[in-house]
Amino acid sequence: MKKTLFAEFTAREGAEADVAGLLGEYARKVREEDGNLAFDVYTKASAPRAFWIFEVYRDEDAFQAHLKAPYGAPFNAALAPLIEEDASVLTFLDPVS
Repeated sequence: MKKTLFAEFTAREGAEADVAGLLGEYARKVREEDGNLAFDVYTKASAPRAFWIFEVYRDEDAFQAHLKAPYGAPFNAALAPLIEEDASVLTFLDPVS
């Protein structure tokens, strides 16, 4: 079964470009993962400091491999001081049909 999630966070005032740059680099790496099916990054049109990431992995094993990727921890460490929340807020999704 696919593993699907939605991650969200808010860039600190003035950090939007830095966050977007980090996400662009990170997204390229994640999209190359064997089990990644989607890693789409958005900002909210009416609130461009709000970042939303839609992620889909082939299955739980692919998601666990993503969590263990060597570039994940450095990305999160670089992101943490640039966002208002303590970390990304994750929402795991299940298909309706």
